[in-house]
Amino acid sequence: MAASSTIRGKTPQKMESPIHKIIGNRKLVFAFALIFVDAFLVSGIITFIPYTKIDWDAYMSQVNGFLEGERDYSNLKGDTGPLVYPAGFLYVYSAIQYISGGQVYPAQILFGILYIVNLAFVLFIYLKTDLLPWWALSLLSLSKRVHSIFVLRLFNDCFAVTFLHAALASLLFQKWHLGLIIFSVAVSIKMNVLLYAPSLLLLMLKAMNIGGVISALAGAAIVQCRWLKNEGGLLNFLHSRFVSMTLGATGSSSFFKELYSYNSTHKILNEEHIVTTMFVGNFIGILCARSLHYQFYSWVFFQLTISSLENPFSYHFPINLVCRSGALLEHIPLKHIFICPASLYPLGHTMGSLDCPS
Repeated sequence: MAASSTIRGKTPQKMESPIHKIIGNRKLVFAFALIFVDAFLVSGIITFIPYTKIDWDAYMSQVNGFLEGERDYSNLKGDTGPLVYPAGFLYVYSAIQYISGGQVYPAQILFGILYIVNLAFVLFIYLKTDLLPWWALSLLSLSKRVHSIFVLRLFNDCFAVTFLHAALASLLFQKWHLGLIIFSVAVSIKMNVLLYAPSLLLLMLKAMNIGGVISALAGAAIVQCRWLKNEGGLLNFLHSRFVSMTLGATGSSSFFKELYSYNSTHKILNEEHIVTTMFVGNFIGILCARSLHYQFYSWVFFQLTISSLENPFSYHFPINLVCRSGALLEHIPLKHIFICPASLYPLGHTMGSLDCPS
């Protein structure tokens, strides 16, 4: 009786609903509010600020040549010269041309959506790692230059950066094979993403055995391909190579299947370690860049906040002021941030253009 009365006296614990969990998470609520506010800001920018003509016409000229059947890269040209981007760029901008009809305003709307998707990935990365205080998340949406790069200039860097952040989000769930495939898609749009490759390989070697690393790299390699003259298109090229490879190596598919599934991951890496390793590797690569252009700022902006707040010197003044106020960098020309004396480069090499409008 005493036991039954005790059981009856207990009040059943109420299960907390997902909505209550979201409301109770200050950082998550702030992130959603930030996305909502920035969406209105992006729509206002598209509506009231004139589009900046830089590479869009060249992109469309190169895509038109591709859609007309040209497969020789040397013949795919635009106002800025021959095509220098991988094949993923052609696929992405062919889709954009199909949706927008080659018109700037519909394309700006697509890039506005892309900006919000990218911001959501970035906020997710920071929420997942819990590296920043809630108020510091607002610094990720205060960049005048990044808004301009996405919705006023329509650079292909925007797609490359977004896929990179999607790949990084996959890595935070220890999905190395999926992350490598998405990473390879980003590289196929613009090869600056390769700046992350050394850090990524280091993390893979820590997280997986050699079989897992090889199978993940094989998945990424499948995405990478090149157009060959007179091959009759990418699908025919891939089909012919796949058939010849299958006939020449019996059982290769089962080998890769076993390689993928057999104990490829043997260590769970810390999420903060994954993010900081990737960001630091990219930042080192940018510091060593031989040429700087306005759109390159999108490669590093979303990392400045964590790099600054995690910086062991950030408590010193005036370093603390700059680190805590990332928006101050908006008023410093890139050529003053990256100092690259010509004497550091071998004879015959030039710095390239410093396309850094204020």
